[in-house]
Amino acid sequence: MAESVYKVIELVGTSSESWEKAAAAAVDKASGSLRDLRIAEVAELDLQIEDGKVKAYRARLKVSFKYEA
Repeated sequence: MAESVYKVIELVGTSSESWEKAAAAAVDKASGSLRDLRIAEVAELDLQIEDGKVKAYRARLKVSFKYEA
């Protein structure tokens, strides 16, 4: 088996509906410019609050993809 190297980057996705949709938005956007996405680890979840109500869900992800020099 050939050896592989993977790069890990951090992304933040947002959604007005849920953390799941926030995470999916980050992966969807990244897949437009990065190839061979492998793993996405949810590192942090938080909320944006405005006037005492949830305005947006935010998911911070660590995403890995195969590194090709």
